[in-house]
Amino acid sequence: MIVRARAPLRLGLAGGGTDVSPYCDVYGGQVMNVTIDRYAYAIIGPRDDDQSCFHALDVGHRESHACDNGSLDITGPLQLLKGVYERICRDFLDGGRPALDVKTFSDAPPGSGLGSSSTMVVALVQAFVEYFSLPLGEYEVAHLAYAIERKDLNLAGGKQDQYAAAFGGFNFMEFYEHDRVIVNPLRIKDWVWTELEASLVLYFTGVSRASADIIDQQSRNIGEKNQASIDAMHQLRQEAVQMKECILKGDLPRLEATLQAGWVAKKKTATSISNPLIERVEATAFAHGARAAKVSGAGGGGFMMFLCSPEDRIGLSRALLEHGGNILDFHFTQQGARSWRIS
Repeated sequence: MIVRARAPLRLGLAGGGTDVSPYCDVYGGQVMNVTIDRYAYAIIGPRDDDQSCFHALDVGHRESHACDNGSLDITGPLQLLKGVYERICRDFLDGGRPALDVKTFSDAPPGSGLGSSSTMVVALVQAFVEYFSLPLGEYEVAHLAYAIERKDLNLAGGKQDQYAAAFGGFNFMEFYEHDRVIVNPLRIKDWVWTELEASLVLYFTGVSRASADIIDQQSRNIGEKNQASIDAMHQLRQEAVQMKECILKGDLPRLEATLQAGWVAKKKTATSISNPLIERVEATAFAHGARAAKVSGAGGGGFMMFLCSPEDRIGLSRALLEHGGNILDFHFTQQGARSWRIS
């Protein structure tokens, strides 16, 4: 039996950063996001020897390890694959180590700002849930993925990516202390869904960035009680509420204003969120019909989002391409992480 799983990548619409500790533990975080039809994939199959093989197909990294009683070294370029395997063996298989082929690939590179690393962990967890028939729902899958990534692997970041990948769709999320999370799926009117989809341009800057440094700076600013950063985070949280209302009511002009205000506030939370390249691309976009701009994810590079009138999409896209990046065609998706079996 072979098991395959996929989990959708997400666009952060508002509130990103308020899902990161210590802010969400002290003040409570609120985030508005939506998943798109670009995915992280995981594949699990049995082996007939005494080794487990981990293979990131899109980047070409591959490792094999004996299935003895010793734990794996979960560092290195395959840490996500090995970390999920270790946690599943420890928590659900009584420490047993089955010989498995574990493979992954993604529709987006790491550092894209679409939550690709966390989405990959969710896809891996979902694949193991299917393979071993584990009784885990969306909340449990997301929380386990978060625990593996943030605690076992000690990778910096927040919580929204795991829950977006597990649930899918438009979601307003709340984050509290003790890792308490509430996901509120939104019922979006069809015309709002399609108009917003037609109005968004997603541009890859060509620069993948490590989000850890940005997130560490944000967390440090909160821990040191930097009031300007705290006030900016408060504004981001409030704009997530406004974004939810705009989407539910179909108030697109206010939605544009909220997205832009959120980007302005986000740049105040850490100095490395923007840079000269991002500022140049943003200026070009506004000169060619963009009404709002935002970097998806922590910032510093990756994908940028622009809202414009649908009839301005072509001209805006052509102007952005002059900066050397590329445009990603996408659609919103309602479906979260899914897995299936092949005999």
